[in-house]
Amino acid sequence: MDFKEHVRVIENFPQEGIRFKDITTILKNGPVYHQVIESIRDMVKHLEIDLIAGPEARGFVVGAPLAYAMGVGFIPIRKSGKLPGETIEANYSLEYGNDKLAMHNDAIQPGQKVLIADDLLATGGTIATSIDLVEQLGGSVVGAAFMIELTYLNGKDKLKDIDMFSLMKY
Repeated sequence: MDFKEHVRVIENFPQEGIRFKDITTILKNGPVYHQVIESIRDMVKHLEIDLIAGPEARGFVVGAPLAYAMGVGFIPIRKSGKLPGETIEANYSLEYGNDKLAMHNDAIQPGQKVLIADDLLATGGTIATSIDLVEQLGGSVVGAAFMIELTYLNGKDKLKDIDMFSLMKY
């Protein structure tokens, strides 16, 4: 299946010159959404994975169903102040500014193998910060999986030696 046929591209959003890749057109189409998750699962099923972590918010719509499909737990990575328990935090840069991500400090046990999943790899700031949070807790990041990779932004350069899996590349 050519998944790109199901991605809506919105010109000049959220600012002039950006061609936003809108995945809501995938999410609302049950059979396509199901096939996207199954295809990502097939790309990473050879990895030994204990948990899948996904950054807020679109990482939840990839990571949670992927975790369910693989029979492993899901760890939400949220913006600062959104998690109710004790957290660790890290600052990061994204395409349009700066922010802070947080994770519960008991989300990952030392030595657990974690796959990070998100909808899109752009500059790599969000994912690099997610990797940092996992490693702060003693987890081992075994890979990062995405619906979409914007190759022209070179985000994979920030992912160290992490195995990366992308369903679609632009």
